[in-house]
Amino acid sequence: MRRVLRLLAWLAGMALLLAGAVVLALHVWTGSDSFRQRVERQASAALGVPVALSSVSVRVWPLPAVSLEGLNIQATPPITLHRVEARPVWSALVAGRLQVSTLTVRQAVLPQSTLVLLGARLQDPARQPAAARAGEPQGDEPAPDLGWLPRSVVLDGVTWVDERGHETTVQAIARLDEDGWPAEADVTVTGGGLRGTKASLRRETGGQTAWTLDAAVGGGTVQGPLKITPPAPNNPKSRELMFEGTLHTRGVEVSALTAPSRPLTGRLEADTTLSARIDPRASTSALREALRTQTRFKVDGAVLQGLNLLEAVATVGLSRGGLTHLDTLSGRVNTRGQTITLSELVANSGVLSATGEVAVAPSRTLSGRLQVDVTRGASGGLVSVPLAVGGTLDEPSVTLTRAALLGAAIGTVIAPGVGTGAGASLGGRIGEGLKDLIRK
Repeated sequence: MRRVLRLLAWLAGMALLLAGAVVLALHVWTGSDSFRQRVERQASAALGVPVALSSVSVRVWPLPAVSLEGLNIQATPPITLHRVEARPVWSALVAGRLQVSTLTVRQAVLPQSTLVLLGARLQDPARQPAAARAGEPQGDEPAPDLGWLPRSVVLDGVTWVDERGHETTVQAIARLDEDGWPAEADVTVTGGGLRGTKASLRRETGGQTAWTLDAAVGGGTVQGPLKITPPAPNNPKSRELMFEGTLHTRGVEVSALTAPSRPLTGRLEADTTLSARIDPRASTSALREALRTQTRFKVDGAVLQGLNLLEAVATVGLSRGGLTHLDTLSGRVNTRGQTITLSELVANSGVLSATGEVAVAPSRTLSGRLQVDVTRGASGGLVSVPLAVGGTLDEPSVTLTRAALLGAAIGTVIAPGVGTGAGASLGGRIGEGLKDLIRK
């Protein structure tokens, strides 16, 4: 019996020694320059741009992990990641499958323009299999296996740089369910225009593809349900997902949502519906353009930055800059991708009231019309002036519409009461109103 025990102990010791030798050899091999250069070459070939690494390491104790440090994807602008660590699932690894338990990204800078470029390259038909490039039928493809996705993701100081160069830095942790859909996520914005914002996402029970969003931003809250409807199982050729949601915004400072730009300040109350038909194979830009929103809003204590409507009316649009204080501002906002349309606008403040609609192009340029009514002196009469909106979100401008300019010219040249034409009458009223405002 003792001999058997000694033999078993000897075999166990040899097994441990062999395992230690394998781990040591693996550690030395992965930490070598030749292995690092091999990873760099393969990553560069896959992405189509040079990729540089400071080091690659494999750790077994206390938990198995593969780490990449000093990762630099040398595009313009570059993507940099101080450290990326992946921890595999032991049971899956023993079974010969790669399944990541936790993916951690620390101190990364991710420019949107570069990610869009790399995504387009990866989807380039020239990189697809020959059969796909030739247009050969591929048959009904099964639903994608999401088992390779990490069960949890940790973002530590990850900075997103949008297409205008604005940076947003976050701390976040997310956990995925076995089916690959997010189970929960918590995000804190630590840098950028939305600094201080906290948001959480929780999945509904029962395995539904539905979540509840709860965010604290700008001194208020944004809350509501979100839902994704997968493709119908009886239509295998359809891949589109249906996204829909309803958000309720209460007491949020408007400028906190538009920072660093501040075209408008005030406390926002709004109800928003969101919808999109999403093809997972589509490009990032196509996914962004798929989103549609409809919002009914009201802003209390609104201040329009960069434009004084009273001065603009009094100076026939020559006055630029300034502020317009409003008691209330309400209306509707519809978005289609990056295009924004504001309609049914109603603004009120003391002697001034305005209605109209404005469109915001993806380039942030403005176009639209406002009808501004101003009370004239003690008589209490009204001057109604139609204005054309132009400029940009950061530097808005208004000018008299062509019809108003013509009317003002007629009213200045022709004294009120002279002539019987409708044009002269209209011109007289506008001309008188403008002259009264200018005298003030």
